[in-house]
Amino acid sequence: MEANRSRRRWTYAEYASLPMPSEAGGARNEVIDGELFVTPSPNRSHQATVGHLFWQLYGFSREHGLGKAFVSPFDVLFGEGDYVEPDIVFVGRERVGIVSERGVEGPPDLLVEVLSPSTRARDRGIKLERYRHFGVAECWVIDPDRRAVDVWKLAAGAPEPITLGAADTLRWTPIHGGPTLEISLGELFAAE
Repeated sequence: MEANRSRRRWTYAEYASLPMPSEAGGARNEVIDGELFVTPSPNRSHQATVGHLFWQLYGFSREHGLGKAFVSPFDVLFGEGDYVEPDIVFVGRERVGIVSERGVEGPPDLLVEVLSPSTRARDRGIKLERYRHFGVAECWVIDPDRRAVDVWKLAAGAPEPITLGAADTLRWTPIHGGPTLEISLGELFAAE
């Protein structure tokens, strides 16, 4: 199912007045480059993958005092016309001042997108382009169907992702330093 798309430029006030996912049957709203996208609620395997990964990232960042991790629905506000809901957001302790009651107001250190049939093209296309444009340091695009993770080092200007498979271990060190989190992708993809 493809997401519904609007053809006019949305303001934050209009976006904020839309029903919450719990009020809209689980549908998620995002405004990307001024256009509204409404996406159906994610499926079970998507949510299992997000939950398993968030549990690891949240626990690790909390244990080591690295910053704040959030799971969708939690807005990332890049500026007028760009309000997104990545599956997982991490902001390092040096930048937690960009976290407000509205969401993360500026580029996070790490964004995670777990692909769904309705979001695949947008997550790998325009959203990734916007993340690079707004200065997101790193983005993981997780494809449960391929059992692969594309690690985009956006702050480093990497033109291509590092692609990891189910037999690999994802290693992540926050951009401002700290210990390294190791995630078994075999376990992640078995989380369904």
